[in-house]
Amino acid sequence: MYYSEIFAVFFAVLYIYAAAREQPISWIWAIISSLFWAYASFFNFKLFVDVILQFFFIITSFIGLYNWKYGGKEKLNLTVSRMDIRLHFWIIVPGLFMSYLFGYFFARFTSAASTYLDSFTTIFSILNTYLLVRKKIENWLYWMVIDGVMAYLFFTRGAYYFSGLYVLYIVLSVDGYFKWREKLMTSIPQ
Repeated sequence: MYYSEIFAVFFAVLYIYAAAREQPISWIWAIISSLFWAYASFFNFKLFVDVILQFFFIITSFIGLYNWKYGGKEKLNLTVSRMDIRLHFWIIVPGLFMSYLFGYFFARFTSAASTYLDSFTTIFSILNTYLLVRKKIENWLYWMVIDGVMAYLFFTRGAYYFSGLYVLYIVLSVDGYFKWREKLMTSIPQ
C-alpha cells in the first residue's frame, strides 16, 4: 500500500463525481489527484507513460477549469453536445496508431512495464480529455472502455487501489453519461 496511491484515488473520486455534475471545482480535484498519481506511477509502479499522462491532465485541468468557469476564449456558456461521426474517426484511427508507436518506443528503449496497454490508455485518455473539456457526451462512453483497460493494467501491476478506482470510474462514467444525456435532452427544443 502506498499513501500516494490512496491520496490520488481519494481526489480522483472527488474529480469524477464533480465532473459528472458539471462542477468546475472538479478540475481542482483533478490537479491534486494527478500530482499524487504521477508520483505513484513513476516511483511505485514503473508506468512511465502514465506519468506523462498525469502531467497532461494537470495542464488540461487548468484549461478545463477556464472553459467550464468562463466559457473558454469564446466566452460562451459551454453546454453538453454530441460529436460528429468524423470526430470519432479522428479520435480512434490516430489514437490506435499513436498507441502502437508509443508502445513500441517504450518497449524498445525503456524499462517501462506494459508499454502497449500503458500507451493505449495514455493516448486515448489524452484524446478523450479534449472531449470532456468540450463537454461532448460521448466522452463518457470512451471513458468506460479506457477505464476497463486501466483497471486491468493497474491490477496486473499490483496497484489495487488504482485498479479499484477504475472500476468505480466505470460506474461513475455511466452516471455521468446519463446525467449529461438528461441535460442534452432537456436542452433540445421540442
